[in-house]
Amino acid sequence: MDIKKQDCTYTSCYCEENVWFLCNTVQNKHPDDIHGCFCIFISNERRAIPLWRQRASKREDGQVVWDYHVIFLHQSSNFGTVVYDLDTTLPFPCDFNKYYEESIKDEKCLRKEYHRKFRVIPGAEFLKTFASDRSHMLTQDGRWMSPPPVYPPIKTEENSNNIQEFISMEKNNHGVVLSLEEFLEKFTNSDRT
Repeated sequence: MDIKKQDCTYTSCYCEENVWFLCNTVQNKHPDDIHGCFCIFISNERRAIPLWRQRASKREDGQVVWDYHVIFLHQSSNFGTVVYDLDTTLPFPCDFNKYYEESIKDEKCLRKEYHRKFRVIPGAEFLKTFASDRSHMLTQDGRWMSPPPVYPPIKTEENSNNIQEFISMEKNNHGVVLSLEEFLEKFTNSDRT
């Protein structure tokens, strides 16, 4: 699957929409690969999750504490699992093991309230069910926290805004919520040491 970073739709601070478009590109241009694609919402009950090697960081190690972040994974028998993260300083795509070691990292050094959970949604399901009117990006006085994309909001026939259901790490109908250990078990490439 050959997708170049410069060909992707990207708006800073709208990672869920960036991933939706990436997933849509796969479905349209590489339909045989869609079954191996997953959209991953990373968050927790506190909505404070540290990730490293993020472009938005001003720190040398690239650490940022997001309320949530969304990445795209492609799993294949030929290449194992690779991560597509349009907000990282790591390669695009990046080998899953490298992404884990440099961006997600182990939780042993983190306080419990910063432990991450991972909502794993198959790509085709994400395209059919995700909707956002972008209201979560408005301040109380109606200003944008970050300028919105120029294209119209993503919606489905049934819904115009269900993003909070995806960000939430409570169990619901959108994919499955995994701990870090379960996430690694599902996606780690076998040569990880």
